[in-house]
Amino acid sequence: MILPIYVYGQPVLREEAKDITPDYPELKELIQNMFETMDRADGVGLAAPQIGLAIRVVVVNLDVLSDDMPEFKGFRRAYINPHILEVGENLVSMEEGCLSLPGIHESVKRPDKIHVTYLDEEMNPHDEWVEGYLARVMQHEFDHLDGTMFIDHLSGLRKQMIRGKLNNMLKGKARCSYKVKTVK
Repeated sequence: MILPIYVYGQPVLREEAKDITPDYPELKELIQNMFETMDRADGVGLAAPQIGLAIRVVVVNLDVLSDDMPEFKGFRRAYINPHILEVGENLVSMEEGCLSLPGIHESVKRPDKIHVTYLDEEMNPHDEWVEGYLARVMQHEFDHLDGTMFIDHLSGLRKQMIRGKLNNMLKGKARCSYKVKTVK
């Protein structure tokens, strides 16, 4: 089922998400719905707060990039209760966008390597170091679980330059090709 994506201004996007238990109701169906919603919106990642749920669940589909990045062929994963334990020292700048911030793309500096723990869809625990593009996507999506959005990493000047777009979103004016839930 395609769900509406919550846009900037929705309070749930600023909440700290909670870990879930293995018996969370209809978790498999939720994950499937999140994948469908993300795919319909042409995203590569989607966090549960972006569909209105303050829980620590994220889906990532990097298979859509496999023509340019063959290492991501078939890469579709769900991350349950993910946490970043440690970050590398080397920062890399790259342009990011977000389904909850339609029409905004800005350069963001992030560590190129992270140490994460999470559960997969079968509730198997993972503890690993992740590098490169996947590390960036994970940081972007896991930020949502802590009530942070990529625009929070921008300088004051860059934030000022996108203020008009953000204000329009607060007024319920979000232009995109997918179903959204705005404040108004």
